[in-house]
Amino acid sequence: MGFVPNMLRGYAWRPDRCRAWFLHFRQLHQPTEGLSAAEREMIAVVVSMVNRCAYCLVSHGAALRDELGDPVLAERIALDYRRAGLDDRRRAILDYAAKVTSSPTSCDESDVLRLRELGLSQEEVWDVVELAAMYNFTNRLTMAAGLVPNAEDHYRARSQPL
Repeated sequence: MGFVPNMLRGYAWRPDRCRAWFLHFRQLHQPTEGLSAAEREMIAVVVSMVNRCAYCLVSHGAALRDELGDPVLAERIALDYRRAGLDDRRRAILDYAAKVTSSPTSCDESDVLRLRELGLSQEEVWDVVELAAMYNFTNRLTMAAGLVPNAEDHYRARSQPL
C-alpha cells in the first residue's frame, strides 16, 4: 500500500492478536466463484456505513474503488447502497449484511434462502455473515480507540473525468 494504516498502528499494542485478526481478515477477503473481492469490500463498506465508522468507510471505500474500478459506483454504495443501481443479487447481499449489523435477531432462514436462490453457496452465505461480524468487531475497535483514517486512503483510486 505504501503506508502503514493507522488501524495497524492502533492494533500493534497486541501484536499476536493483530496477526490473528489480519490472518482472519485475509481469509475472509479471498474471492470465491459466487462472492467476488469487490462484493466482499461492499459488505465492509455497508456494515461500516450502518455503524457510522468513518475510518472503515474511508479505508474500505478506497479498497472498493480499487476492486470495482469505478469510483462513482463505489461512492454511491458508500453513501446509500440502496440507491446505487445495484442488481438484485448484490442488493440482497448488502441488505443481509446491513440486517446482520442492525438487527441480527431478526435474521432467519428466509434470508439464507434468498441468497441461496440468487446463487450463493452455503459457504458464501456464511462468508457474508462472517464478514459482517468481522466489520462490526473492527468498527467498534477502531471507533473506541479514536483512530482516524489515513490521508492516503482519501486519495486512493479516485480519478477525475477527462
